Amino acid sequence: MTTTAPRRRASISDVARQAKVSVGTVSNVLNRPDRVSPATRERVLAAIDDLAFVPNGSARQLRAGTLTTAGAIVLDVSNPFFTDVARGIEDRLEEADYTLMLASSDEKPEREARYLRLFEEHGVQGVMVVPATPDVEHLETLRARGLRVVLLDRPSPVDTLSSVAVDDRAGAAAAARHLVDLGHERIAFLNGPHTIRQCADRSAGLHDALVELGLDPAEALVEITIATLNADGGQAGTEQVLALADRPTATMCVNDLTALGALRTLRAADVPVPSGMAVVGYDDVTFAGELATPLTSVRQPTHQLGHRAADLLLDPDDVVEQVTFQPELVVRESTTGVG
Repeated sequence: MTTTAPRRRASISDVARQAKVSVGTVSNVLNRPDRVSPATRERVLAAIDDLAFVPNGSARQLRAGTLTTAGAIVLDVSNPFFTDVARGIEDRLEEADYTLMLASSDEKPEREARYLRLFEEHGVQGVMVVPATPDVEHLETLRARGLRVVLLDRPSPVDTLSSVAVDDRAGAAAAARHLVDLGHERIAFLNGPHTIRQCADRSAGLHDALVELGLDPAEALVEITIATLNADGGQAGTEQVLALADRPTATMCVNDLTALGALRTLRAADVPVPSGMAVVGYDDVTFAGELATPLTSVRQPTHQLGHRAADLLLDPDDVVEQVTFQPELVVRESTTGVG
Protein backbone atom coordinates (compact mmCIF):
# COMPACT_ATOMS: atom_id res chain seq x y z
CA MET A 1 0.00 0.00 0.00
CA THR A 2 1.31 3.42 -0.84
CA THR A 3 0.72 6.51 1.22
CA THR A 4 0.88 10.15 0.24
CA ALA A 5 2.93 12.36 2.49
CA PRO A 6 0.95 15.30 3.88
CA ARG A 7 1.55 18.55 2.07
CA ARG A 8 3.98 20.83 3.88
CA ARG A 9 2.24 23.90 5.23
CA ALA A 10 3.37 27.02 3.40
CA SER A 11 5.66 29.36 5.31
CA ILE A 12 5.89 33.13 5.25
CA SER A 13 9.09 32.68 3.19
CA ASP A 14 7.12 30.72 0.59
CA VAL A 15 4.63 33.59 0.33
CA ALA A 16 7.43 36.15 0.01
CA ARG A 17 9.13 34.08 -2.69
CA GLN A 18 5.95 33.65 -4.74
CA ALA A 19 4.98 37.33 -4.42
CA LYS A 20 8.59 38.43 -5.10
CA VAL A 21 8.74 40.58 -1.97
CA SER A 22 10.59 40.48 1.35
CA VAL A 23 9.39 38.55 4.39
CA GLY A 24 8.97 41.93 6.11
CA THR A 25 6.56 43.07 3.41
CA VAL A 26 4.43 39.95 3.89
CA SER A 27 4.40 40.65 7.63
CA ASN A 28 3.25 44.21 6.98
CA VAL A 29 0.44 43.00 4.72
CA LEU A 30 -0.76 40.72 7.52
CA ASN A 31 -0.36 43.17 10.38
CA ARG A 32 -0.02 46.72 9.00
CA PRO A 33 -1.56 46.66 5.50
CA ASP A 34 -1.76 50.46 5.33
CA ARG A 35 2.05 50.54 5.05
CA VAL A 36 2.04 48.56 1.82
CA SER A 37 1.11 49.87 -1.63
CA PRO A 38 -2.18 48.51 -3.03
CA ALA A 39 -0.46 46.74 -5.93
CA THR A 40 2.05 44.99 -3.67
CA ARG A 41 -0.65 44.14 -1.14
CA GLU A 42 -2.78 42.54 -3.87
CA ARG A 43 0.19 40.45 -5.04
CA VAL A 44 0.97 39.24 -1.53
CA LEU A 45 -2.69 38.42 -0.82
CA ALA A 46 -2.89 36.47 -4.08
CA ALA A 47 0.14 34.43 -3.00
CA ILE A 48 -1.44 33.85 0.42
CA ASP A 49 -4.61 32.59 -1.29
CA ASP A 50 -2.71 30.37 -3.71
CA LEU A 51 -0.58 28.79 -0.97
CA ALA A 52 -3.38 28.58 1.64
CA PHE A 53 -0.95 30.22 4.04
CA VAL A 54 -1.90 30.64 7.70
CA PRO A 55 0.60 32.48 9.96
CA ASN A 56 2.03 30.23 12.67
CA GLY A 57 0.87 32.49 15.47
CA SER A 58 -2.67 32.54 14.10
CA ALA A 59 -2.65 28.76 13.73
CA ARG A 60 -1.62 28.31 17.35
CA GLN A 61 -4.31 30.72 18.49
CA LEU A 62 -6.92 29.01 16.35
CA ARG A 63 -6.11 25.64 17.96
CA ALA A 64 -6.25 27.20 21.42
CA GLY A 65 -9.41 29.18 20.67
CA THR A 66 -7.76 32.41 21.80
CA LEU A 67 -7.48 34.33 18.54
CA THR A 68 -7.81 38.05 19.23
CA THR A 69 -7.88 39.61 15.78
CA ALA A 70 -10.59 41.72 14.16
CA GLY A 71 -10.88 42.83 10.56
CA ALA A 72 -12.05 46.13 9.09
CA ILE A 73 -12.83 46.93 5.46
CA VAL A 74 -13.25 50.60 4.49
CA LEU A 75 -13.76 52.13 1.07
CA ASP A 76 -10.32 53.77 0.88
CA VAL A 77 -7.85 53.83 3.75
CA SER A 78 -5.94 56.68 2.05
CA ASN A 79 -8.95 58.97 2.62
CA PRO A 80 -8.20 60.87 5.87
CA PHE A 81 -11.77 60.25 7.04
CA PHE A 82 -11.27 56.48 7.02
CA THR A 83 -7.76 56.82 8.44
CA ASP A 84 -9.24 58.59 11.48
CA VAL A 85 -12.02 56.01 11.78
CA ALA A 86 -9.45 53.21 11.64
CA ARG A 87 -7.48 54.87 14.42
CA GLY A 88 -10.59 54.89 16.60
CA ILE A 89 -11.06 51.18 15.90
CA GLU A 90 -7.42 50.44 16.64
CA ASP A 91 -7.44 52.34 19.94
CA ARG A 92 -10.47 50.41 21.21
CA LEU A 93 -9.11 47.06 20.06
CA GLU A 94 -5.79 47.77 21.74
CA GLU A 95 -7.61 48.21 25.05
CA ALA A 96 -8.92 44.65 24.65
CA ASP A 97 -5.53 43.32 23.48
CA TYR A 98 -6.82 42.71 19.95
CA THR A 99 -4.99 43.36 16.72
CA LEU A 100 -6.52 44.87 13.58
CA MET A 101 -6.37 43.67 9.99
CA LEU A 102 -7.31 46.60 7.74
CA ALA A 103 -8.20 46.64 4.03
CA SER A 104 -9.72 48.90 1.37
CA SER A 105 -12.52 47.71 -0.91
CA ASP A 106 -12.21 50.66 -3.33
CA GLU A 107 -16.04 50.42 -3.49
CA LYS A 108 -15.67 47.10 -5.40
CA PRO A 109 -17.95 44.29 -4.16
CA GLU A 110 -15.61 41.60 -5.48
CA ARG A 111 -12.64 43.12 -3.63
CA GLU A 112 -14.71 43.35 -0.43
CA ALA A 113 -15.72 39.68 -0.81
CA ARG A 114 -12.10 38.65 -1.25
CA TYR A 115 -11.00 40.38 1.94
CA LEU A 116 -13.95 38.96 3.87
CA ARG A 117 -12.96 35.49 2.73
CA LEU A 118 -9.34 36.13 3.66
CA PHE A 119 -10.27 37.46 7.08
CA GLU A 120 -12.47 34.46 7.75
CA GLU A 121 -9.71 32.08 6.67
CA HIS A 122 -7.38 33.79 9.11
CA GLY A 123 -9.86 33.21 11.92
CA VAL A 124 -10.79 36.77 12.84
CA GLN A 125 -13.43 36.97 15.54
CA GLY A 126 -15.33 39.76 13.84
CA VAL A 127 -15.38 42.27 10.99
CA MET A 128 -16.34 45.93 10.70
CA VAL A 129 -17.34 46.76 7.13
CA VAL A 130 -18.24 49.83 5.11
CA PRO A 131 -20.37 47.90 2.59
CA ALA A 132 -19.50 48.47 -1.04
CA THR A 133 -23.16 48.01 -2.03
CA PRO A 134 -26.54 48.52 -0.33
CA ASP A 135 -27.05 44.74 -0.31
CA VAL A 136 -25.80 43.22 2.98
CA GLU A 137 -27.12 39.68 2.54
CA HIS A 138 -23.56 38.30 2.38
CA LEU A 139 -22.79 39.97 5.71
CA GLU A 140 -25.91 38.44 7.26
CA THR A 141 -24.62 35.07 6.07
CA LEU A 142 -21.30 35.68 7.80
CA ARG A 143 -23.06 36.51 11.05
CA ALA A 144 -25.22 33.39 10.73
CA ARG A 145 -21.96 31.38 10.55
CA GLY A 146 -20.91 32.83 13.89
CA LEU A 147 -18.73 35.75 12.81
CA ARG A 148 -19.46 39.06 14.51
CA VAL A 149 -20.32 41.78 12.00
CA VAL A 150 -20.70 45.54 12.46
CA LEU A 151 -21.63 47.89 9.60
CA LEU A 152 -19.35 50.89 9.68
CA ASP A 153 -20.40 54.39 8.55
CA ARG A 154 -23.72 52.93 7.36
CA PRO A 155 -27.07 52.54 9.15
CA SER A 156 -28.13 48.91 9.07
CA PRO A 157 -30.98 48.16 6.64
CA VAL A 158 -31.75 44.96 8.58
CA ASP A 159 -32.38 44.18 12.24
CA THR A 160 -29.82 41.37 12.34
CA LEU A 161 -26.68 43.51 12.01
CA SER A 162 -25.24 46.16 14.31
CA SER A 163 -24.20 49.46 12.78
CA VAL A 164 -22.50 52.74 13.59
CA ALA A 165 -23.27 55.76 11.41
CA VAL A 166 -23.64 59.54 11.30
CA ASP A 167 -26.85 61.41 10.41
CA ASP A 168 -25.77 62.68 7.00
CA ARG A 169 -29.11 64.26 6.20
CA ALA A 170 -28.76 66.47 9.27
CA GLY A 171 -25.18 67.41 8.38
CA ALA A 172 -25.99 68.44 4.82
CA ALA A 173 -29.07 70.33 5.99
CA ALA A 174 -26.95 72.34 8.45
CA ALA A 175 -24.56 73.27 5.63
CA ALA A 176 -27.44 74.37 3.38
CA ARG A 177 -28.98 76.54 6.13
CA HIS A 178 -25.60 78.19 6.71
CA LEU A 179 -25.21 79.05 3.02
CA VAL A 180 -28.75 80.37 2.66
CA ASP A 181 -28.32 82.46 5.82
CA LEU A 182 -25.30 84.05 4.11
CA GLY A 183 -27.50 85.01 1.14
CA HIS A 184 -26.77 82.19 -1.29
CA GLU A 185 -29.87 81.19 -3.26
CA ARG A 186 -28.21 78.99 -5.89
CA ILE A 187 -25.92 76.23 -4.65
CA ALA A 188 -23.88 73.64 -6.55
CA PHE A 189 -23.49 70.21 -4.96
CA LEU A 190 -20.57 68.03 -6.08
CA ASN A 191 -21.80 64.56 -5.21
CA GLY A 192 -21.14 60.91 -5.92
CA PRO A 193 -23.69 58.38 -7.18
CA HIS A 194 -26.78 57.84 -5.04
CA THR A 195 -25.95 54.15 -4.83
CA ILE A 196 -23.55 55.27 -2.10
CA ARG A 197 -25.69 55.79 0.99
CA GLN A 198 -23.90 58.95 2.18
CA CYS A 199 -24.28 60.58 -1.22
CA ALA A 200 -28.01 59.90 -1.30
CA ASP A 201 -28.52 61.07 2.29
CA ARG A 202 -26.50 64.27 1.87
CA SER A 203 -28.47 65.14 -1.27
CA ALA A 204 -31.73 64.52 0.61
CA GLY A 205 -30.54 66.71 3.48
CA LEU A 206 -29.83 69.61 1.14
CA HIS A 207 -33.27 69.24 -0.45
CA ASP A 208 -34.93 69.09 2.98
CA ALA A 209 -33.28 72.30 4.15
CA LEU A 210 -34.00 74.27 0.97
CA VAL A 211 -37.68 73.33 1.10
CA GLU A 212 -37.77 74.24 4.78
CA LEU A 213 -36.29 77.65 3.94
CA GLY A 214 -38.86 78.31 1.20
CA LEU A 215 -36.60 77.68 -1.80
CA ASP A 216 -37.37 75.42 -4.74
CA PRO A 217 -34.57 72.79 -4.98
CA ALA A 218 -35.15 72.56 -8.74
CA GLU A 219 -34.02 76.19 -9.02
CA ALA A 220 -31.75 76.59 -6.00
CA LEU A 221 -29.69 73.38 -6.28
CA VAL A 222 -27.43 72.19 -9.11
CA GLU A 223 -26.27 68.65 -8.34
CA ILE A 224 -23.29 67.42 -10.32
CA THR A 225 -22.31 63.75 -10.12
CA ILE A 226 -18.54 63.26 -10.11
CA ALA A 227 -16.73 60.05 -11.01
CA THR A 228 -14.30 59.98 -8.08
CA LEU A 229 -14.83 61.32 -4.56
CA ASN A 230 -11.41 62.95 -4.33
CA ALA A 231 -9.58 66.10 -5.38
CA ASP A 232 -9.61 65.13 -9.05
CA GLY A 233 -13.36 64.65 -8.90
CA GLY A 234 -13.69 68.01 -7.16
CA GLN A 235 -11.69 69.66 -9.91
CA ALA A 236 -13.79 68.10 -12.68
CA GLY A 237 -17.04 69.05 -10.94
CA THR A 238 -15.94 72.62 -10.27
CA GLU A 239 -14.96 73.08 -13.91
CA GLN A 240 -18.55 72.15 -14.80
CA VAL A 241 -19.87 74.64 -12.24
CA LEU A 242 -17.72 77.45 -13.64
CA ALA A 243 -18.98 76.70 -17.16
CA LEU A 244 -22.64 77.24 -16.20
CA ALA A 245 -24.32 80.32 -17.63
CA ASP A 246 -26.26 80.85 -14.40
CA ARG A 247 -23.35 80.14 -12.08
CA PRO A 248 -24.13 79.25 -8.45
CA THR A 249 -22.53 81.42 -5.78
CA ALA A 250 -21.71 78.53 -3.42
CA THR A 251 -20.49 74.96 -3.79
CA MET A 252 -21.21 72.15 -1.34
CA CYS A 253 -18.84 69.18 -1.65
CA VAL A 254 -19.58 65.59 -0.71
CA ASN A 255 -16.32 65.38 1.26
CA ASP A 256 -13.23 67.40 2.08
CA LEU A 257 -11.04 65.77 -0.56
CA THR A 258 -13.55 66.91 -3.17
CA ALA A 259 -13.53 70.39 -1.62
CA LEU A 260 -9.74 70.43 -1.88
CA GLY A 261 -10.05 69.96 -5.64
CA ALA A 262 -12.73 72.64 -5.80
CA LEU A 263 -10.54 75.17 -4.00
CA ARG A 264 -7.60 74.33 -6.24
CA THR A 265 -9.69 74.85 -9.38
CA LEU A 266 -11.21 78.13 -8.17
CA ARG A 267 -7.75 79.47 -7.36
CA ALA A 268 -6.48 78.52 -10.84
CA ALA A 269 -9.50 80.28 -12.39
CA ASP A 270 -8.92 83.43 -10.27
CA VAL A 271 -12.30 83.02 -8.58
CA PRO A 272 -11.93 84.39 -5.03
CA VAL A 273 -13.22 82.33 -2.09
CA PRO A 274 -15.69 83.10 -0.64
CA SER A 275 -16.59 86.36 -2.42
CA GLY A 276 -16.64 84.73 -5.86
CA MET A 277 -17.65 81.26 -4.65
CA ALA A 278 -18.26 80.00 -1.13
CA VAL A 279 -17.15 76.40 -0.50
CA VAL A 280 -18.28 73.86 2.09
CA GLY A 281 -16.73 70.44 2.63
CA TYR A 282 -17.82 67.41 4.58
CA ASP A 283 -15.97 65.30 7.21
CA ASP A 284 -13.73 68.04 8.68
CA VAL A 285 -10.57 65.99 8.28
CA THR A 286 -7.33 67.20 9.82
CA PHE A 287 -6.22 69.40 6.92
CA ALA A 288 -9.54 71.28 6.60
CA GLY A 289 -8.60 74.01 9.05
CA GLU A 290 -5.01 74.25 7.81
CA LEU A 291 -5.64 75.20 4.18
CA ALA A 292 -4.66 78.61 2.80
CA THR A 293 -8.38 79.38 2.96
CA PRO A 294 -9.59 77.35 5.97
CA LEU A 295 -12.51 75.19 4.92
CA THR A 296 -15.99 75.31 6.39
CA SER A 297 -16.91 71.65 6.83
CA VAL A 298 -19.40 69.30 8.45
CA ARG A 299 -17.47 67.55 11.21
CA GLN A 300 -18.04 63.84 11.71
CA PRO A 301 -16.93 62.23 14.99
CA THR A 302 -14.53 59.90 13.15
CA HIS A 303 -12.60 58.58 16.14
CA GLN A 304 -15.82 57.98 18.08
CA LEU A 305 -17.30 56.24 15.06
CA GLY A 306 -14.46 53.74 14.91
CA HIS A 307 -14.22 53.36 18.68
CA ARG A 308 -17.92 52.60 19.03
CA ALA A 309 -17.88 50.12 16.13
CA ALA A 310 -15.10 48.18 17.82
CA ASP A 311 -16.98 48.42 21.11
CA LEU A 312 -20.02 46.75 19.53
CA LEU A 313 -17.80 44.07 18.02
CA LEU A 314 -16.30 43.31 21.44
CA ASP A 315 -19.63 43.28 23.29
CA PRO A 316 -19.61 40.02 25.29
CA ASP A 317 -23.36 39.64 24.83
CA ASP A 318 -23.09 40.20 21.05
CA VAL A 319 -26.24 42.32 21.04
CA VAL A 320 -27.50 43.92 17.84
CA GLU A 321 -27.53 47.71 18.14
CA GLN A 322 -27.77 50.62 15.70
CA VAL A 323 -25.86 53.73 16.81
CA THR A 324 -26.26 57.13 15.12
CA PHE A 325 -24.02 60.12 15.84
CA GLN A 326 -24.91 63.74 15.09
CA PRO A 327 -22.52 65.84 12.94
CA GLU A 328 -21.47 69.45 13.61
CA LEU A 329 -20.98 72.31 11.16
CA VAL A 330 -17.60 74.01 11.66
CA VAL A 331 -17.65 77.47 10.09
CA ARG A 332 -14.40 78.89 8.65
CA GLU A 333 -13.18 81.39 6.08
CA SER A 334 -14.21 79.49 2.92
CA THR A 335 -17.80 80.68 3.50
CA THR A 336 -17.53 83.73 5.75
CA GLY A 337 -14.22 85.27 4.70
CA VAL A 338 -13.59 85.89 8.39
CA GLY A 339 -10.65 84.16 10.11
